[in-house]
Amino acid sequence: MGAVKKICCILSFMYAMHALGQTCCSGGIPLSNNIGLPLSEKGTFQFGLNYDFNNLNTLNAGSERLNDDTRLRTTHSVLLNSSFAVTNTLSVEGLFTWVNQRRIITSPFDGSRNLEASSGIGDAILLVKYNFPNLISKDSDLTLGLGTKIPLGSSTEADRNGILLINDLQPGSNAWDIIYWLSTAKRFNFRPSLNVSTRFVYRNTGTDTEYLGNSTYKFGNEFQAFLGFSDQFTLLKTLVSPNITFKYRNTVKDRIEGRQLDNTGGNWIFLIPNISINLTPNLTLSTKAELPLYSNVDGTQLTPTYRLTTGFLYKLSPKESPLNFNSK
Repeated sequence: MGAVKKICCILSFMYAMHALGQTCCSGGIPLSNNIGLPLSEKGTFQFGLNYDFNNLNTLNAGSERLNDDTRLRTTHSVLLNSSFAVTNTLSVEGLFTWVNQRRIITSPFDGSRNLEASSGIGDAILLVKYNFPNLISKDSDLTLGLGTKIPLGSSTEADRNGILLINDLQPGSNAWDIIYWLSTAKRFNFRPSLNVSTRFVYRNTGTDTEYLGNSTYKFGNEFQAFLGFSDQFTLLKTLVSPNITFKYRNTVKDRIEGRQLDNTGGNWIFLIPNISINLTPNLTLSTKAELPLYSNVDGTQLTPTYRLTTGFLYKLSPKESPLNFNSK
């Protein structure tokens, strides 16, 4: 009977590995999280280069955290942002990515580890934004944007045995998404450096019609809302900009062959502290963390434990840019 019980336990563990392997809501490339470069004047180029690390080592059943650390998901991403201000109100922005994704499952019986990983160019985003200054009130901005996620990344990476990896371990999604963007910002007379902002991003996801070779798969549509507070002050003759942001994220269930997939979708609330330092008038260094305050997922899923992002933003002013539309 002891051997039978052991076999049953092993089979149960293997089934859990398979079931949970299909359900990682926040382990992918942080696309929607990292679009939205600052507003700038006509003719300005901006270039951002960031490293993003996402650690998922928290297993939830609904809103309850389970005492289980046998599964770990990590995503290492290199993010290249660029934008150009066509006019003072119209800008075009792109986000390009390289990603390394890893999933490690540790056996509770002998401590052995199973690693699956992929690396490569990820999907990209192209976004057009139009700003309406002072539309809401004086010293305010309202920006509308429309964009698309372009499936540049591979979706056919395989493991060491030649078996295709599931989609949340692929660098790309093999699907086009539509992205809707709205943001607001407000400055105040009593302290012009104080800025209160909101941002809303809705991603209408497309369908991968060649998932695992012969199936269809659609990641759940995603909605994100941000509320941020930022200020500026001088420290040792250097301009420093602290920022604190609250983020709400909702995703609906994924669909495979048109049917809703259990253990996908949910709601999250995050706290995002951020600090930016102006190294030169054109170069800014920023670092931020994303810390979960609340998670309520459908079924049982890995959810984010923490995320860290750091990098540089370089701004090329109209006088310095190769395309100076202000010059005669």
